[in-house]
Amino acid sequence: MYSSLRNSRIKLSVGQIFWHEVGQGPNLVFLHGSWHDSSQWLRTIEHLSPYYQCFALDLLGFGDSERPNLHYSIDLEVECLAQYLDTLKLRQVYLIGHSVGGWVAASYAIKYPDRVQGLVLVAPEGVKVGHRRGRWQTASWLIGQPPLAFWLLRSIYPIAKLLGRQNKIDRLLKFRQQLMQSPVAVQLLFRRRRAEITAELVDENLPLLKAPVLLLHGSEDTPAASSLCQSYAALAPNAELQLVSPGESNLPQEVPELVAKYIREFAK
Repeated sequence: MYSSLRNSRIKLSVGQIFWHEVGQGPNLVFLHGSWHDSSQWLRTIEHLSPYYQCFALDLLGFGDSERPNLHYSIDLEVECLAQYLDTLKLRQVYLIGHSVGGWVAASYAIKYPDRVQGLVLVAPEGVKVGHRRGRWQTASWLIGQPPLAFWLLRSIYPIAKLLGRQNKIDRLLKFRQQLMQSPVAVQLLFRRRRAEITAELVDENLPLLKAPVLLLHGSEDTPAASSLCQSYAALAPNAELQLVSPGESNLPQEVPELVAKYIREFAK
């Protein structure tokens, strides 16, 4: 992709963190989404590295970072990010996060307001929306043991295909595959006590956010993603919501040049 891309690891108190680094200039720190790792951002970073110093890390428990056997939480990921930035002596940064990475980025900016110059959030998790309960119930059903949901969906698939109604089943099966492949994301989003998850939501603290916020939402993304972005835009005092077209659920890989353009215009 580009010869100057560097892959690095560092040992923190909670575990080892892996990241990609490239470029020069103001610091951009990229946090991946629930079902991805740092490679999600590489195509976007390719367009930004001539103008910025770019750091794309795997959150603790994801990708090539260490997966210690402990209780994962957003607070843990925030403190891990804080240790990482302290160790690299990155005092002023722009944080760019997708999905659960956006939740971590927003939580960090709330806790350390003087260290974040701006936030770029792509369909960020972390707020109360009407779809949250439905998503929690669907995820719990799909990954239940024994795998009754999987057996049911596979058994009715041939009939649904004959009737031309297999698209919804395809989406559910894809979602189940993502859940099964991302145990830490499942724990952060679905497999914790509801009271614990609710306590880490950022709704009440977003009005206190000092950093400007750019929210990116794909025009073809889900209603749940749209609700998340709209909630952030309504609660954060200095937020701009940008609809990205074309765009679905993974903007950094679908339209990297366009995402990079929005970031450059924001992080001047």
